[in-house]
Amino acid sequence: MEESRPDDLAFSVVRTSMLSRDDEDALARLFAQTYRDADVDYLRDGLGRLDTIALAHHGGSLVGFALAEGRHLDLPRLGRQVVRLGGLACVAPELRRRGILRTLQERAFLAGPRDAPGLACGRMAHPATYRHLSRLPGAVPRIGVPPTPWQQEVGAAVAAAYGVARFDPETFVCAGRGRPIGHPLLDVEATPDEWALFERIDREKGESLLGMAWVRDVPAGW
Repeated sequence: MEESRPDDLAFSVVRTSMLSRDDEDALARLFAQTYRDADVDYLRDGLGRLDTIALAHHGGSLVGFALAEGRHLDLPRLGRQVVRLGGLACVAPELRRRGILRTLQERAFLAGPRDAPGLACGRMAHPATYRHLSRLPGAVPRIGVPPTPWQQEVGAAVAAAYGVARFDPETFVCAGRGRPIGHPLLDVEATPDEWALFERIDREKGESLLGMAWVRDVPAGW
């Protein structure tokens, strides 16, 4: 059950290019609070690659953020589509289970193109972070359901948009930097079935799982 939010919780959405050095330092500190051995280079890469960040402040302090970008991409057998790329997201430990993370992600996603709902995507290293996306229409990958050749082609195109050097189209595992991005300090439990999708991920090498789902209007034959 979600707890109530603080009354003075404030949300904003800005371009990553507008962040100051002090802003980036605050993001790095929050990242370090929510990930053990947080790799700040991974955060910086996300800030340079994705153009939108949603922020949450409480009492004048940063307590949450979510990176994202909405782009128009030419996808295999689909043509030009709106693709919403989700990035790193964190919420201060003391404010979890209040729906703040979901609000941040939604605001960051919606800051992009509004001409179509599009394909929502993200890279995850823990089943809990894939839970919401996996429940959307046409989610890929799914437990016990191999991705179709078409889904593999789209997955490869999305992985390329993220700048992933190596992508396994059968498992949807994305190669990392050869070191951990950090270990999320989560107290959220996952079922054995949810963990099954993550069995082949080597988190010590910074690998992650690419997830995709249609916000609505799943293409015929998907």
